[in-house]
Amino acid sequence: MANTSPPSPPSPDGGGEGHDEGARWARWYERELGWTTEGVAPVQLPTGLLFDVLEVPAAVGLAVLRRVGRTGPVASTGSRTSLLVAAGSAEELPGLLDWLEWGGVALSLTAVGRGGRIEAPAPPGGAAGRPGAAVWLRPPGLPREGGPGLPDLAGLGSRGGGAPDLVRLVDAVATECHRARLMRARAGRSTDGSTAQLLAFS
Repeated sequence: MANTSPPSPPSPDGGGEGHDEGARWARWYERELGWTTEGVAPVQLPTGLLFDVLEVPAAVGLAVLRRVGRTGPVASTGSRTSLLVAAGSAEELPGLLDWLEWGGVALSLTAVGRGGRIEAPAPPGGAAGRPGAAVWLRPPGLPREGGPGLPDLAGLGSRGGGAPDLVRLVDAVATECHRARLMRARAGRSTDGSTAQLLAFS
């Protein structure tokens, strides 16, 4: 079972050096990638327009990157990892999890779709900004260079040389979320006493 994140309020713009840096980042996203931005301190990327986001704990995100190999752009902010997927994926996620038989399992997975936003990481090659700021683990490629695409909403196969379709990615994410929860339960750190249910799905 996954959560759908409510829209987060935009951050107020501040002045000074951070404001100037944010303005440069916003121009880069808009000119180089054609992405819409909001604010400059920090820059926000609206979801639901060109992409949605699957947000998971950082450890789960790293495990997914090892498991899947190729993905679309992936960002990290503190203890969370954000996997960018095709716009509309957030709406499809509950039904897709049910179809993959993950619908009845508690997962540390949040879908951020239309009306939401994420913090924009520093453009590739730029300074990471303040401690804990968002960074790219797998940055988006420039359109003219044929950069990594976003997982398809349709189809069960991987696009040649590109990101996997949404089905394969979501199945990998759900598997790693469940694996992390199972490991916590086996270590005696489960907070809900559901070890028996976890073992049933292992």
